[in-house]
Amino acid sequence: MDVELNVTLLTLGGFAELHKYRYLYFVVIFTLYILILCFNSTIVCLIWTCKNLHEPMYIFIAALLINSVLYSMIIYPKLLSDVLSEKQIISYTLCLFQGFLYYTSAGSEFLLLAAMAYDRYVSICKPLQYPVIMNRITIYVSLVLAWLIPAFETAVSVVLYSEVKLCSFTLTGIFCNNSGYKLQCVTSVAISVYGVVMLINIALLPLLFILFTYIRIVRVSYQSCREVRKKAVKTCLPHLLVLINFSCFIVFDVIIVRLESDLSKTLRLILTFQSILFHPLLNPIIYGLKMNEIFKNLKILFCHVK
Repeated sequence: MDVELNVTLLTLGGFAELHKYRYLYFVVIFTLYILILCFNSTIVCLIWTCKNLHEPMYIFIAALLINSVLYSMIIYPKLLSDVLSEKQIISYTLCLFQGFLYYTSAGSEFLLLAAMAYDRYVSICKPLQYPVIMNRITIYVSLVLAWLIPAFETAVSVVLYSEVKLCSFTLTGIFCNNSGYKLQCVTSVAISVYGVVMLINIALLPLLFILFTYIRIVRVSYQSCREVRKKAVKTCLPHLLVLINFSCFIVFDVIIVRLESDLSKTLRLILTFQSILFHPLLNPIIYGLKMNEIFKNLKILFCHVK
């Protein structure tokens, strides 16, 4: 029975000096979690309730922020539980499930950003056709595909991982991500190849599409009047900031497995905390401050509260 438990239970070994800073970790993580939920939920509710924000651009922003909330709910509750626990363990099945939700959320982020980039492209480059192209059907199909495609591709990866034999039972991180790749007895060629295919499909291709649309937007804006250029900067800059922030997060997540032996536990923990903090917390701040209509409605909301 003990041997069977050892096979199915994994230890999360990414915490540094947990016995000494247990309560500090808890307070910091809990505070960040509450801030993430409050910031994202406030703007989502604002978009939902304000009729002047019922436009494709703001609907996609709301979807992106909902995705940030789901992403946080995947990671933070388990982190809080682990910080207060004597042993930081998780079953292999639950670890696969957390990884499935985590990478589905990450893939959805790229596809939502791609949909937002296309929305800005049509708005600036084809303004007369915008109401026809960006209709309700286009929006709903984009939202559904943004979550279904990553979910399907990640599910295939989870099935492949469920079949591998494990020789190590200690993850170097504080939650289940691609560090599970190092637990295999023998490196699976199928998992390696499919991982690359998956990265291309739900990260690289959307990223290239986003870059293409923004190059087109820059070209059209440069050839147009000052008002068009001003509109392009106001609406596209927040999206680019979010894209850069999220791309850095994904790059870190991908390469951390390759560099894990060269990084100290403390440094790896700090980098991990930064990645799980900046991504869901900066999104609502960027959109709240940089999108004029959202900022105006936020000021009205806070004035009413006072």
